[in-house]
Amino acid sequence: MDYRRRRVENGPSVPNDTGLEGRRLILGQNPVREAIRAHGARLLEVLIEERPSPRAEAVERFARDQGIIIRHVPRAELERLSGPTLHQGVAAYAEPLVLTPLADLLILPDLLALALDGVVDPQNFGAAVRSAAGLCRAPILWPESASAPLTPATFRASAGAIEHAVLCRVSSLVSALDEASSAGVEVIGLAPEADTYLHQLDLTRPTIIVIGSEQKGMSRGVRKACTALAKLGGSGAVQSLNASVAAGIALHSVVIQRLGR
Repeated sequence: MDYRRRRVENGPSVPNDTGLEGRRLILGQNPVREAIRAHGARLLEVLIEERPSPRAEAVERFARDQGIIIRHVPRAELERLSGPTLHQGVAAYAEPLVLTPLADLLILPDLLALALDGVVDPQNFGAAVRSAAGLCRAPILWPESASAPLTPATFRASAGAIEHAVLCRVSSLVSALDEASSAGVEVIGLAPEADTYLHQLDLTRPTIIVIGSEQKGMSRGVRKACTALAKLGGSGAVQSLNASVAAGIALHSVVIQRLGR
């Protein structure tokens, strides 16, 4: 899909970085490798442990091949930067993530997006981003409040997929979904009590799939903003699924139907 995007600066600075304004901290071998793939020489800096493992050395060589600045640091510095997030002897600094305006998504005739409602755990949020980016590069919509923050833990949970993702953060998810439905987009919420299976719906139109939190599902306002509710499997127990698993199954259903058409 070709997203015609006005890139809007998204400025969440990492709380435990070195204080350098505008820098975003990325931790872990796979996330840093994907950041190198996505940004190349635009990556600001890669930090490598002074006595690196063979895999960390491979990341260093990859970064050097792209002309990225390398800095060797003591393990203690990586521990200080990473806090509870695993660093694997590798970190990087990148420019802040950028966001795509909702209006730019709603004009796409083949829109397939994923909306996350109340997904506050960085692991679940990051894994859902990985499913969306890996399956079909579906844009991710989420609200400013009651959502996981964009932190190194979230970046790591996505295994670096967030570097390739189309991100759209909105002030109100309810308002965004109302705007989408007014623009002719199908807004389909996954709900275990729905009478209809997702694959029974026409998924060839511009579509947003809404995933609620694993504990509470969709909020009342978000549920009302949906144009349809659907369930995934025979048991209908969507809430028993990890958010990223539900996202992957739902997006795969849409892709399969569209390929069949």
